[in-house]
Amino acid sequence: MAGLVGCSNSLWDSFSSRGFLTPPTQNFGAALNSSAADQEPGYSYDGRYLVFTSDRLAQRSIYLYDVQQRRLIDLPGLNQPNTLQEQPDISADGRYIVYISEQLGKPDVFVYDRQTFQSERITENILGEVRHPTISGNGRFIAFESNRSGQWDIEIYDRGAGIELSLPTGSSAPVKPPETSTPASPENPVP
Repeated sequence: MAGLVGCSNSLWDSFSSRGFLTPPTQNFGAALNSSAADQEPGYSYDGRYLVFTSDRLAQRSIYLYDVQQRRLIDLPGLNQPNTLQEQPDISADGRYIVYISEQLGKPDVFVYDRQTFQSERITENILGEVRHPTISGNGRFIAFESNRSGQWDIEIYDRGAGIELSLPTGSSAPVKPPETSTPASPENPVP
């Protein structure tokens, strides 16, 4: 492992050539990996954005990494001082981030809108604990675990028909592999 400390571009290239796109750990700047615990990754629909948690600022916070630009994106208003933010998930185009925070005294599910820089608490009326939120691709539905019935159950929250949906654009749809043409044969009949 000592060889990973002094990473060079050739090491980055060797990881990339084997299918890994993992940048080396850095102690400075807006890097994906740091010397702190970086955990709980989740991709947007097209793989452009990667949301994750990190302890790099001496408290668990949520970060968003733009894979294409290879840089962190600011999330103004999401991370609150002296409070853990964790268990993030992201909508299809990366607009909405759902997460757990204890900023109001108990774990709650919040939804952060990257266009308005506002967070909305959606579990204020749930007396039990909540954990592991996930958001639908379009940003309308949020599922999470809750123990308000005395056991862990799945809850589904509908944000309503009036929200602006988070839909992949034509440029953010996953790339479809090229079709290959294979000559018809008894072993390979034409469908």
